[in-house]
Amino acid sequence: MFRTVVRIWFAVCALVWGTDAALAADLPTIRIGVLQYGTVSWELEVIKRLGLAEREGVRFEVVPLALKDAANVALQGGSVDLIVNDWIWVARQRADGREFAFVPYSRAIGSVMVRPDSNIRSLADLRGQRLGVAGGALDKSWLLLRAYSRKTLGEDAAKLVKPDFGAPPLLNALMLKGELPAVLNFWHFSARLRAAGMRELLSLDQILQGLGVEGELPMVGWVFREDWANKNRPALEAFLRASAKAKQAMQESDAVWADIRPLTQAEDDATFTALKQGFRAGIPTADVARAERTARSVFRILADEGGTDLVGSATALPAGTFWRAGGR
Repeated sequence: MFRTVVRIWFAVCALVWGTDAALAADLPTIRIGVLQYGTVSWELEVIKRLGLAEREGVRFEVVPLALKDAANVALQGGSVDLIVNDWIWVARQRADGREFAFVPYSRAIGSVMVRPDSNIRSLADLRGQRLGVAGGALDKSWLLLRAYSRKTLGEDAAKLVKPDFGAPPLLNALMLKGELPAVLNFWHFSARLRAAGMRELLSLDQILQGLGVEGELPMVGWVFREDWANKNRPALEAFLRASAKAKQAMQESDAVWADIRPLTQAEDDATFTALKQGFRAGIPTADVARAERTARSVFRILADEGGTDLVGSATALPAGTFWRAGGR
């Protein structure tokens, strides 16, 4: 009798699992271009582990990509439906007639980190010293720092310091060796420096406040073609709901982070904690309309600093850059 009950139980489970698999296979699929080893994979893994996408009525397929430019090309060529990029890129594309759109994903951004054994207490103390800068001369953090320096000190940071542009891992290594007194790096590399005992000198929020910018600034977001979004609105909105629920779980649950810890490649508990805190701090809280207003103010600053090399033919944030779920 017991064996018969067990057989029936497993048969029922197989039927249920098979039905769920069949239903999942019928759901619309979104192809997401993801940089290898990027932090976006953390959230996607949470969505996958918790089954959030399927619950909302959509599936997603990860398309691994090697470089940021490869992600842009893949999106433009139609081989992926979604990538993560910044709204400046979207604004530039829209100004040139290519209608991409942006939904905030994270406001996390790097900060100016200094060695604890330095006497650097303010930006002015960096005068004449080397500053490692990730992302190149058109990096948004660097441009905002230049504007901040000009407004608060009356001098362009490009002349105040000796900028050393380099790859994020290299800059961290040089700083830890004592060969760089300060670094402006991406948020997850700054988190690693913080875990290693380095000190934050200046955060993005402080820079924005110094520039008179009010509100929360999303730095990167989900980016997609607007015509694709209009044709696949239910699937896109379902995925965005799943993304929001994943962020909520990552904000509230340490257990979720324990499950994805291998993806963070944290060498120790301090680094893992710093990465977790950094990701959580970057989760947007402002609605899209407020985020767009802030971005509009920051666009003017970045356009003044970076010129056409950064924003192309755009003279202001083009209408439609920020996409609204449920309609524009």
